Amino acid sequence: MTLDKQLPSTRTAELDSICLKAEVIPVITIERLEDAVPIGRALVEGGLNVLEITLRTDCALEAVKRLRDALPGASIGVGTVLTPAQYRQAEEAGADFVVTPGATQALYQYGVESPVPMLPGVATVSELMSGWQYGYRRFKFFPAESSGGARALKAFAAPLPEVRFCPTGGINMTNAEEYLALPNVMCVGGTWLTPKALIEAEDWAAIRDLARQAAERFHH
Repeated sequence: MTLDKQLPSTRTAELDSICLKAEVIPVITIERLEDAVPIGRALVEGGLNVLEITLRTDCALEAVKRLRDALPGASIGVGTVLTPAQYRQAEEAGADFVVTPGATQALYQYGVESPVPMLPGVATVSELMSGWQYGYRRFKFFPAESSGGARALKAFAAPLPEVRFCPTGGINMTNAEEYLALPNVMCVGGTWLTPKALIEAEDWAAIRDLARQAAERFHH
């Protein structure tokens, strides 16, 4: 069976060009709207210019709009997208890409038509094959550490050599290297760059330092 609509290969190329700019994508939860631009600026100044804002808070979409205006050189993604309706909201907010924790047929179908590329979340080969039949070749591997980690991704490479991943979930400065060493890993996503305590203290310099450490250590 072939599905009528396939993802245009240009979407895969767009994701590649975004992920090539990033060894590490900070995964950011914005609790207070006024923190969005200072956090984003600190990360970009530290050398990380691809950011993922999760839809876990009410102000997330507004934060994306503000970051787009404040940081025109950065790629701003919207994460934790669960439904086509949220995907549409991300498009309207000006997202450069969307990221999902898992994927549904509805999301895959919406993504095929959307001008904004999607990085769908998968944890197993079967889930990946669902996306594969729609033409998807780039995936978020989530939750990475508890789904088998780097060893699982190494095993995925043999039957699916064309697929590349952005693993997220349980990744930090100590284990990121192991993932980034794999040929089928484009970049990693992590929450460790924006610790809640530093955001609450408005310690933007410390966030910039964390970004700089990651950018220098994991440079392509």
